[in-house]
Formats: sequence, C-alpha cells, structure tokens
Amino acid sequence: MKKNIYLLLLIFASVQTATAQLPPIFGDRFNGVAAADPLSRVYIAPQRIVWTSGDDDTRVKNPHVLLQPGNGQATMAKTEYCTLSSTETEKAAILLDYGRELHGGLQLVMGFGNDRRPSLVRIRFGESVGEANSRTLNTEWKKGFATDDHAKRDIILEIPRDGSIEIGNTGFRFVRIDLLENNRTVALKEARAILRFRDIPYAGSFRSSDKRLDSIWMTAAYTVHLNMQEYLWDGIKRDRLIWLGDMHPEVMSISCVFGANPIVPQSLDMACSLYPLPSWMNGMSAYSLWYLIIHKEWYYHHGDVAFLRKHKDYIAGLITLITSKIDENGDETFGRKFLDWPSSPNQAGVEAGYRALLVWALRDAGTLCRVLDLPESAKQCEEGIRRISRKIKDPNGLKQAAALMAIARLMDAGKACDEYISVGGAKGFSTFYGYYMLEAQALAGHYGEALDLIRRYWGGMLDMGATTFWEDFDLDWTENAVRLDEWPVEGKKDIHGDFGDYCYPGYRHSLCHGWSSGPAAWLSQHVLGVHIVEPGCKVVRIEPHLGDLEWVEGTFPTPYGVLKIKHRKRPDGKTDTQLTAPKQIKVIR
Repeated sequence: MKKNIYLLLLIFASVQTATAQLPPIFGDRFNGVAAADPLSRVYIAPQRIVWTSGDDDTRVKNPHVLLQPGNGQATMAKTEYCTLSSTETEKAAILLDYGRELHGGLQLVMGFGNDRRPSLVRIRFGESVGEANSRTLNTEWKKGFATDDHAKRDIILEIPRDGSIEIGNTGFRFVRIDLLENNRTVALKEARAILRFRDIPYAGSFRSSDKRLDSIWMTAAYTVHLNMQEYLWDGIKRDRLIWLGDMHPEVMSISCVFGANPIVPQSLDMACSLYPLPSWMNGMSAYSLWYLIIHKEWYYHHGDVAFLRKHKDYIAGLITLITSKIDENGDETFGRKFLDWPSSPNQAGVEAGYRALLVWALRDAGTLCRVLDLPESAKQCEEGIRRISRKIKDPNGLKQAAALMAIARLMDAGKACDEYISVGGAKGFSTFYGYYMLEAQALAGHYGEALDLIRRYWGGMLDMGATTFWEDFDLDWTENAVRLDEWPVEGKKDIHGDFGDYCYPGYRHSLCHGWSSGPAAWLSQHVLGVHIVEPGCKVVRIEPHLGDLEWVEGTFPTPYGVLKIKHRKRPDGKTDTQLTAPKQIKVIR
C-alpha cells in the first residue's frame, strides 16, 4: 500500500492505476485520439449503515454485508447478500455512509433477483445525510432542494440481475439506494464507492501539539487534492470548472503540500485559451488580476522560468489592458467588481478591496516583468499603482477589503486587524477570503489570534461533521443545527439544507470547495515558518511562530527536495529548531 494513499484515505483500499498503453490490436489508428486517464481509482466499502426502510428487516436484510471490503466480482456461488425487497405498498431503501467526502461514483455488484429483467432503482449521492435524502429541483435554486446541473447526483436507472454496474461522477459522502418497482427483490453483494483522484504523494506535512490544528491542515490538504481532477477545479460536486480567482488559495496549498504538480500550469494554459485577450478571465476583471498573482507565487515557489516565458505575451497584454482602465485621477472603468459572494452586499467595501487587489496584482506583475525583461510593461505597472493609489477608499467595515488593503500596503496591517478583521472574531469570515484575513493577521504579528480563528472557524466545520472544507460557512449556522452526518431532527436546523445563499442555497452548497484550503498554506508558512526569499526556493527563511503551541514539525516541498523542520518551545519561551535542507538551498534563520 502506497504511503500517500494511506494518508489520503486512512482506510484499506485497492488501487487501479490508469495506463497510456493501448493493446497492440488497436494499431496506429488511435494514436493522437485515445487519451489516458491521468487519475487513479480506489474502491471503498461503506463505513456505516445510516438507515434502512421499514420497521424491521423485512424490506432490507443483511445490510452488514455491504460493509465488507469486497472484490468487485459477481458470483453464482452461494453467499450472503444484502437484499432489498418491495411489496405492492412498501418500497425498500438504504442509506450508506462512506466515511469521508469523495469524488467519483458507485459500483454495485449484484447477486440475484426474483425476476430476470433488470430492476429500476434510484441512486442519490449526497455530501450530507440531508442531501442524500433530498428532492432535486433544477428549475431554480432553493433551500431544502438539491440540484444536479453540474454533476448528476440523482439518477434513476435499471440495474442488472447479475453482474455489476458503475454509476455517477460527482462529489459525495453518502449514497441512498431506492428500489422503485413493486414486488421486486434485488440482492447486493457490494455497494462500493469509486474514489477518483490523483495518486500523488503528500510531500508536505504538518504536525503539532494541537491535534485540532493538525486535522485542519490535513482536511485543507485533502480538500484541494480532491479538486485536482483533469484540471484544477473549484468544487467536485458543483463548479467543476477552472475559476482563476478561486485558484489562488488552491495554488498556495498545492505548493505547500504537493509541490510543483503539472495541474497548475495546465490549468493556467487552459484559462488563457478559453479567455484570450481582451477578454477577462471567467468574464471578471478581478479574476484576471488573480491570474497575475498566481503566476508570481508559482514562479517563486518553483522557479519555472520556462513556463513563465510561455505566458510572456499574455502577461504583457493583460498589463496593458488593466492599466488602460485607470485614469490620471485614480478612477477606473472595470465595470462589475467581485471579491467573494459574502462581501457582495457591501458594494462600498468591495470597491475599496478591489482597488487594493489591483495594487497587489500590478506589484506582482512588475516583479514578473523584471524576470521576463519587459521594461515597458514594468513601467506600466508602476504607473498603474501610482494612479490607483491616489484614491484609497474606506473598507466600510468589510473584513475582506481590509485584508486586501493590508496585503497591498494601502493600510497598516495592525490598523486593518484592530479596526476591522479582529472585530467580532470569526464573524464575517469567509472560506475564500478568510485566508487573506489570516495573512493580514500575520502581517500585523497577530499569530496567536490567527491560530484561534483557524481553530474556531475551520474547526467549526469539523465540529459539524466536515471531512472537507466548504464553499461558505458562518459560525452562526451551528446554533441548534444538526451535523451533516446525522439524520435531520425536528426543531433543529440542517447545517447543509437550511443555509447558503447567492448561487449556493441549500443542498446546492458545495461542501468541498478548493478555495477553502488556505489554512494548509498559512500553517506551513507562518507556523512551520517557511518563507521563500528567492525564486525556486533558492533562499528560504525559517521564521516560526508557535503561538500557544509547545512544538510543531513538518515538511515542505521544494524543487530540490523536501525541507524537514522541527520546532520546540523552551521554558524561556524561545524556540529550538532542527532543520534538514537540500544542499542547493540557502537557509536563513
């Protein structure tokens, strides 16, 4: 069993790895047409029977059979099956829990039936118990309903009497199976989830004296891992797309956990082909700004100047497009401005935050121009920053805006934290921009406070049953709410179905969204203490901030190998550090 798969699943599973080699009988005809699946598959048995229909075992018998590992092989030999039986008036159904969020589908291995014909069943995938039991409404987005417009999660189909069948391709943890026809019996030998994922090692790691923080780091890492599909997606159930703004926290986490994975360059290449200039990335100018920031971060982490040069013309053209929208008075004509959904009602705050994002992006773009020998583009960046900085706007109480202003150095980080970000603790945080609020806390030197916010906010999702982090979250949702892995209770809120807003009300809300993975990058950088000083990690500064932790240890991937770091706090409050680094890296301490 490969170590990285063990870390990923923490359960026993078998692996089937894709191959690019076609059998010789295909000859040359399919060269350039056939494509290998870059992903691997693991079959996972249910970890728990959540519910079966009926008051006794007459409708569903022997459900415990499905909890066995299985081998995927149907058989005519006598064996024990889980049977689902319906009558004229009663249907059979079962709800299965696979223990953690997965991306993929379901494999049913059949036994026998009381009819030679295929049997009609309904399969519902859910990221929560509530979603797996919910109705589907695709004509509108409404709380209490699920949708399957991005990935089909509610499926009616015929299953064979014998043999096996595979169903679905979505994000889920729970599966409900309903037998729809009267007077039918079907036998299930296995009902295994199919996990589809990139089989890559977790080169980065984080462990500390606080197991809650360790769980948050690993959950953040696993969240971004699941979204590393054919390309780097935003979500595995909904928004299975390349969104440039949402990619930035993912790219930061990937760099700290997996290192230089090709999915990032491939996704940036694809984005440029989908949105040629003068189009904005994803139709939003803010996401073209994130494109520049991502390039700078990727270059600093991995030093891939060849990839950067590949995007030279696009970068130069984008800089010209951006700066043409800013006049001498500091006014701009970018049209619709977007930070994240929770900030949207505060348009004055969004305006202030957007202008800070402009400064941040142009500053990073200037760094890229110096690498790419683009002196005129570098001057455009400097001029654009000068113009936009003539009008620094008030964040209007918006934490997202204050965080960006601190990062862009348009506001003192201490002021941003004391007057905006720290007010009310985690109230007003979001899973996307919470990462930048933590970054502002670090700039202000408020590391202990940032650790507490991570424990409360991202830990609050864990407390509600999360095994991946969500598209959005508010701590107020947890009051009198049922966990996502529990059956709904009358008089209590459903943490999944009763909340969410904008494009993600109710069960449409994604419970595995890559933009929420920021704590993995933040903990690796600011607690483990790895700061990249020169591109490609040629020079790295180790500056840990343990806060109330007694010790922390971990690894950090670089182009030259893995940094191994241990920090332990002494009784006098100072920190002892043990470090092993590749010889090509200069370490500053």
